[in-house]
Amino acid sequence: VQLQASGGGLVQAGGSLRLSCAASGRTFNSYTMGWFRQAPGKEREFVAAVNWSGGMTFLARSVKGRFTISRDNTKNTVYLQMNSLKPEDTAVYYCATGLIVGRGLQSDGKNYDYWGQGTLVTVSS
Repeated sequence: VQLQASGGGLVQAGGSLRLSCAASGRTFNSYTMGWFRQAPGKEREFVAAVNWSGGMTFLARSVKGRFTISRDNTKNTVYLQMNSLKPEDTAVYYCATGLIVGRGLQSDGKNYDYWGQGTLVTVSS
């Protein structure tokens, strides 16, 4: 299984970026897809997740109202639309995939079995 994240970059506060994660090697539309991030000196944290169909999404409280997660199962790709970016959103963003059933489990990185390489998002003030 391979996950290829892209779309990171440098943006000013208040700006937008869209991250993409292309998956290969497994039946994409059977698995939950998630985004996590890790800022320098901090632990990895959950950002967002979407269930296999795209019908259910989960967002961390810190990004609700600003970020949107979606997926296109015809393209084996998951997206993270990030608006109103803040300097505290600066981090390496990782996509991950896992077979997750039930609410409340999507935010735990231990439930994901494959991870992408990460893409750096830097938000300047």
